[in-house]
Amino acid sequence: MPEVFSSSQAPKKSTTLEATTELLHGLRKKRVHRRQGHNPVHAAETDATTTTTPHRKRSVDEYSEVMSHEKRATNPITAFVPKPFKTYFASQAREEEVILLLRKHPITQIKWIVTAIVLAALPLFLANFQLFSFFPSNYLFAAHVGWYLLLLGFSIESFLSWYFNVYIITDERIIDVDFLSLIYRNISSAKIDNVEDVAAETSGALRSVFNFGTVRIQTAAERTEFEFEDVPQPNKVIALINDLLLEEEREKVEGRVS
Repeated sequence: MPEVFSSSQAPKKSTTLEATTELLHGLRKKRVHRRQGHNPVHAAETDATTTTTPHRKRSVDEYSEVMSHEKRATNPITAFVPKPFKTYFASQAREEEVILLLRKHPITQIKWIVTAIVLAALPLFLANFQLFSFFPSNYLFAAHVGWYLLLLGFSIESFLSWYFNVYIITDERIIDVDFLSLIYRNISSAKIDNVEDVAAETSGALRSVFNFGTVRIQTAAERTEFEFEDVPQPNKVIALINDLLLEEEREKVEGRVS
């Protein structure tokens, strides 16, 4: 993916981007002070927090410019799924909302797809040379059936591995689901408030042309680093996480944290 935003996502003024960067830098410094036992909020802000009545929880479209331009996705078999329709996961809290679901870019799956096509055509290709013509026809039929059953199993396993290895961003957490088999999966998560730094790597011509890359997220949680590998539109992912960080701080200041 390109390292810069598209024209539809770019801030209208460079000062807006600089101000957001400075604000995020300040928020991260506050978190460090908070963990060291200092109070990161001024007294005036504290007074305002104690006197302000709780507000309703805002939708992501209200505080994220990136998501406000994205339509709710209804097709689950894609790699970039913003505001997915009727999508839930096992440990999801009652009021927790899935904002973005990510998988590896489809171009990264070309290798196993091409392999499956070649293997499917291989018996037909070999039949032209009659290399196994001395075998009885029922043996050849059984061999063909066994070959295509193995190929079907390989294709299903490869697809499920892509489909269920997902990265989820909610309004409260980031979640990495590693699907290792039908009976085992590993799920790691960290609260948005624990995110300390976000960066994207989009090296290589293929990644630049097809606009995908790896998003690295540093956290103060038990798992200190999350990697969203080869996901589409990494700049949008970074912008969304930054928007969520800002919204978390607004909730604290305005007393909207439960």
